[in-house]
Amino acid sequence: MASSPTVTMDTQAFDGAYGPVGRSAWMDIDWREHQRWVDVGGRPMNVIDLGEGPPIVFIHGLSGCWQNWLLQLPEFAALGHRVIALDLPGFGHSPMPLQRISISGYARDVDECLAELGVDSATVVGNSMGGFIGAELAIAFPSCVERLVLVSAAGLSSQTMRNERGLAFMRRTENLIAFYSGWLATRSNVVARRPRGRKLVMAIVARHPDRLPAALTAEQIRGSGKPGFVDAVDALTDYPIRHRLGEISCPCLIVWGTHDRLVPVHDAAEFERLTPGSRKIVFDDTGHVPMLERPARFNAALEEFLGE
Repeated sequence: MASSPTVTMDTQAFDGAYGPVGRSAWMDIDWREHQRWVDVGGRPMNVIDLGEGPPIVFIHGLSGCWQNWLLQLPEFAALGHRVIALDLPGFGHSPMPLQRISISGYARDVDECLAELGVDSATVVGNSMGGFIGAELAIAFPSCVERLVLVSAAGLSSQTMRNERGLAFMRRTENLIAFYSGWLATRSNVVARRPRGRKLVMAIVARHPDRLPAALTAEQIRGSGKPGFVDAVDALTDYPIRHRLGEISCPCLIVWGTHDRLVPVHDAAEFERLTPGSRKIVFDDTGHVPMLERPARFNAALEEFLGE
């Protein structure tokens, strides 16, 4: 099937905004009212469940958490959707799974979680590792995924980045990594308050971290650095999916940033080439988390995709 032409949105074509403008809706929500614990694989999974209507499921990436979608959840709930964001086992508030972390296992976890929530089919939106999981979900559980959105998705070039010595080093220093991450999380407000602090902790994922709001950045820091990190790195660099992308049968939107430092933008073209019925959008001057960096444009693109 022929690929659709690439759409590149430059910084002036939409509204030029980097990050949210004004006070964000998420700041006025008591999220505890929308938190649920869902039994998945014999362990509790932390889930945010908000709104009513056609469901959208948001899956975070490596070292992420449900708060990665703070700029999407209220907006799409207001548009008449049931929005569901989860903490994958080993991340956020969800404890480690009983079984070894794997991409296929995470896809089963999401499928089981949705079944427990009474969701038969949904639009699935995944960032980075979450996109990888979303693709696996669409292949292994096709009836579960009505539409798929891959946001800077891992799964292609990540296969060439596997480093056994690096993994061994992370295993040896796992306790130190956990200690530092926990220490940073407890100081998230202090670190995020200053532009220099935001640069320090977000430079690898965001093109202009100093231009993101302090409160939003603090939420990202607070939810990161959990015990599943090293096992998830192992999993996402050791699970080939390239040859199976042709099995995806639902419409697929691919969203990327031109300055993604973690997953190169040429992977967007590969996902588009290998995935039937897909098209891609590339945001100029944007890093690995377009939903946080260009929320107005990201939300508009997602809304348009849902209406097609």
